[in-house]
Amino acid sequence: MDDTATTLTISGGVARIALNRPENRNALSRELVTSLWAHMDAALDDPAARVIVLTGSGNTFCAGADLKEQRAPATGGEAPPPTPGLPALMTRVKESPKPVVGRINGHALAGGLGLAASCDLSIAAASATMGFTEVRIGVAPAIISVVCLPKMRPSDATELFLTGERIPAARAAEVGLINRAVPDDQLDEAVDELVGKLLLGGPIALGKCKELLWRVPTMADADAFEWAAEFSTTLFRSDEGQEGLRAFAERRKPRWVE
Repeated sequence: MDDTATTLTISGGVARIALNRPENRNALSRELVTSLWAHMDAALDDPAARVIVLTGSGNTFCAGADLKEQRAPATGGEAPPPTPGLPALMTRVKESPKPVVGRINGHALAGGLGLAASCDLSIAAASATMGFTEVRIGVAPAIISVVCLPKMRPSDATELFLTGERIPAARAAEVGLINRAVPDDQLDEAVDELVGKLLLGGPIALGKCKELLWRVPTMADADAFEWAAEFSTTLFRSDEGQEGLRAFAERRKPRWVE
């Protein structure tokens, strides 16, 4: 096993990052979050990577916070704060100019479910279970609520937050936390198909679509229309936009499609 907390490989336009502490169920320890942040930065900085795939090693995607790190010392004193860097990490994923696809290979609980939900698109193995289990250890899914609540109906969020119940991946898709669940032996095929579709889009346009998704809902309609009109004009006039228009007129693939 690789001795790093996460691993990174880049090939065919895709950066694949794997949480790599299966013996600890890929829990969000300080070490793992720091390593994941570094590999996210590396993937974002590498022009050879146009799409990022995030997954776990072993049979768990991520079990959430490393609870050993959250306990107060046996001699007394306050428990340490939640894992540092997790809010910034989820913001980094959300605002990344490159699409981030979650390959949810196994159970995703508490903070691990938040990490899955922070991905732009997620596909899970049908055998995976998910849940906001925090309430059952006397805490609440506070930090991850920022990325999870916008994807969920209030009634679903209320039920799952308050009961702490684990649900199958198919139910997680129904409530909007992931995109879909597939049979375990079809997970790689489904993820590869999705990544292939993303690689057809302009690299800059993909990031701009992401910006629309998180920025426009925060604006009043009049402000959004004004901002979006300028945004659209800039894209049409860009080198990538002009290449796409030429490729369409000439009935060929744009240069970013290999």
